[in-house]
Amino acid sequence: MFFRSITNNPIILYIQAGDWLGLVIYLLALLLAVSVAISFHEWAHAFVAYKLGDPTAKNMGRMTIDPTKHITLIGLLCFIVFRIGFARPVMVNSRNLKHYRRDDFLISIAGVVTNLLLAFVFFGVYFFVGRYTEAPWYLLFALEMLIGINISFAVFNILPLPPLDGFHVLTSMLPRFGAKVSAFLYRYGFILILILLFAGILPAIMNWAYGGIITAFYAFYSLFI
Repeated sequence: MFFRSITNNPIILYIQAGDWLGLVIYLLALLLAVSVAISFHEWAHAFVAYKLGDPTAKNMGRMTIDPTKHITLIGLLCFIVFRIGFARPVMVNSRNLKHYRRDDFLISIAGVVTNLLLAFVFFGVYFFVGRYTEAPWYLLFALEMLIGINISFAVFNILPLPPLDGFHVLTSMLPRFGAKVSAFLYRYGFILILILLFAGILPAIMNWAYGGIITAFYAFYSLFI
C-alpha cells in the first residue's frame, strides 16, 4: 500500500504523462496548501499557549503565520514525496500554565480546530465560486488542495499517538492514563505510525474521516442554495 502510494504520487504521474504545466501547478498548489495548513496550525498552538500564560513560543518567534518559522526542508520534502510530513514542534513550558491538564488540552486541540476551520472556509469559497462563477480550473484545484491538506492535517494530528496532538488530548482528558502505556507509546509511537501507514490502516482512517467531513461541509453549505 505504501509503495503504491509513492508510485501513484501525482508528481510521478505528471512526469510520466509529460504534463509539465500540470506538474508546476500541482507543486505550487501543494506548497501553498502545506504552508497555510502548517503555519496556521503551529500559530494556533503558540497563540493559545500565550493566552494561557506561556510566552515561550511567542518569544521564539513562533506566534506567526510566516511558514519559514514552522516548516523544515525535510518535513516539506516528505509532504511532497510521501504526502505525509511534519513541522517544527511548538515548545510549551508547562510551568507557566495555571491549570496544566486543561491548558494542555486547549493548546493541543487548537491546531486541529484551526485546520478544520480553514478547511470549512475554503470549502465554502470552493462551493460558491464553483457554482456561481466561471472560475479557472487552477483556482478550483488550489482550493481543493487547501481543503484536502487542512482536513488531512487535522485528522492525522488528532490520532492518539505521540508525538501527535491527539496523544496530548487523550492524556489531558484521561489523567490516570497508565504511566507504562504512556512510556511505551512515547517510545514506539513513531514506529506505530509507520506500521499503520505501511499496513494501509492510516490511509483508510484518513479517507473515512475525510469523506465524513466533506459530506458534513457540503450538507451545511447546501442549506444556502
